[in-house]
Amino acid sequence: MNHHVTVGVDGTPQSLSAARWAAREAALRQAPLRIVHAEDWSSGTLIPELDPGTRDRWADEVLASATDELKRAYPRLEISTRRLSGRPSTALAAEAESAGLLVLGSRGLGSVVGFIVGSVSLSTLTATETPVVLVRAEEDGGENGAGTPYGEIVVGVDIHQACDRVLAFAFEEASRRDCALRAVHGWKLPPASGYSPVLNPSVAREVDRTVAQMLDDMLMPWRLKFPDVRLEEKTFIGSAGRELVQATTGADLVVIGRRIRRSPMGTHLGPIAHAVLHHTAAPVAVLAHD
Repeated sequence: MNHHVTVGVDGTPQSLSAARWAAREAALRQAPLRIVHAEDWSSGTLIPELDPGTRDRWADEVLASATDELKRAYPRLEISTRRLSGRPSTALAAEAESAGLLVLGSRGLGSVVGFIVGSVSLSTLTATETPVVLVRAEEDGGENGAGTPYGEIVVGVDIHQACDRVLAFAFEEASRRDCALRAVHGWKLPPASGYSPVLNPSVAREVDRTVAQMLDDMLMPWRLKFPDVRLEEKTFIGSAGRELVQATTGADLVVIGRRIRRSPMGTHLGPIAHAVLHHTAAPVAVLAHD
């Protein structure tokens, strides 16, 4: 049996968009969908003026409303619901342990393309090693719905470290969706090299050829494993975060990795993941890896 897809809902448009995305993904994987609602009422962050009974009814209505809509769109999809108690990020991370994928909503910047990653989403993201997808609110209320063709997937690749989990997820998604996959890697010469791509274009071209070959070598086993996936490789000179954000324009899904960092100061995202999460319009899948 395929691992189920879990999505967190809280009654906001962002979480409803996440639920729609999760339902389509679950149907694509032929996996069950679990809709969960997590709240810590002691935090006083959401309708604290309501008595416990009213709050419980409101939570049940949030789950029922999302379930009803998704069952109409995906009548054959197995859907279950669960209410979680405790701190939302902790409860969601614990729930994700048994899931194949966790999907969360993320607040958009209005007319400005990008995410504001809320504290719950960010805390949950760094507390679990289960793949997490963050989804913006849909601008037209119905994009990427059932029956809509899938678009391109973009995956950010770091050629200097193993990223098998990231590549496996990206290739599997592209194969399921029968869509193109674009693998991108950004690089820049270290300051100590004494060279500038602008002042020494021949050096830049030579380095770029070397980097492109390293990227191709890293992707070759995956090409062979997924011969049906239409793969495009791209390298570029510049800030990896900024260039990756630009490369994701028009993408249907962006896949990135995050290093698992264990320290007394807690976990955090690297600068590239931070840039992509805050400035990419498409859903972003984040894969934890060593």
